[in-house]
Amino acid sequence: MLQLNGLKKQYDTGEWALKGIDLEIPNGQVIALIGPSGAGKSTLIRCVNRLVKPTSGTIHLKGTELTSLSSGALRKARRKMGMIFQEYALVERLTVMENVLSGRLGYVGFWRSYLRKFPEKDVKEAFRLLDRVGLHNMADKRADELSGGQRQRVGICRALIQDPDLLLVDEPTASLDPKTSRQIMRLINELCEERGLTAIINIHDVFLAQMFSQRIVGLELGSVVYDGAPEGLTPEVLTKIYGEEDWTATIETVEDDDENLTP
Repeated sequence: MLQLNGLKKQYDTGEWALKGIDLEIPNGQVIALIGPSGAGKSTLIRCVNRLVKPTSGTIHLKGTELTSLSSGALRKARRKMGMIFQEYALVERLTVMENVLSGRLGYVGFWRSYLRKFPEKDVKEAFRLLDRVGLHNMADKRADELSGGQRQRVGICRALIQDPDLLLVDEPTASLDPKTSRQIMRLINELCEERGLTAIINIHDVFLAQMFSQRIVGLELGSVVYDGAPEGLTPEVLTKIYGEEDWTATIETVEDDDENLTP
């Protein structure tokens, strides 16, 4: 279980990015964070894994209080928090396999990681994950040869090979076309269900949030203004989160193609 109590973040400019967030997320739940740019979505995710230091408040993950950890204890805690980035954060000159195995750096010693001498069980798991996401034949390709959707799948494998308890996902579809976006969101959702993973997904696309999350948290100017089921996102609620707009307008759908996403 992940618990945020009174979480606040004030930047050096004096701006409050988070204004006292209280959230309780049970094990295995996938939630979507929605809200306009500047609402605090990315800051919230980065406070959880301490890429950003909160100004005040507490964060508990399975009983461990993350905000008070020493640097060494924090490194160990981060092993159980997989991060999937908007811009993939791959090392482009490295192969797909090397990028996936970089998710094990928190578990292996310096020299083994420097020499890329990973345990056989880690290599086998990397191959298994690549097969699961439809990249079984791309292990030796360089990351800069991949499409955006393929890069995001590599990022998913890198996060999962950490064997995390929590997935933190920051705008996973921002650089993808609509069809690939749906495939990536479906894949994340399926993998969380298979592994019993808790996930927080920061996403701008309200339609995708409704399709692929169990719960939606809407942020506006650093505060929670909606916390509930996807079907509760009425035009009135969306106006509260984003402002006035014709929220009854239909969203054009795309035809799915999942043939490469199933084992």
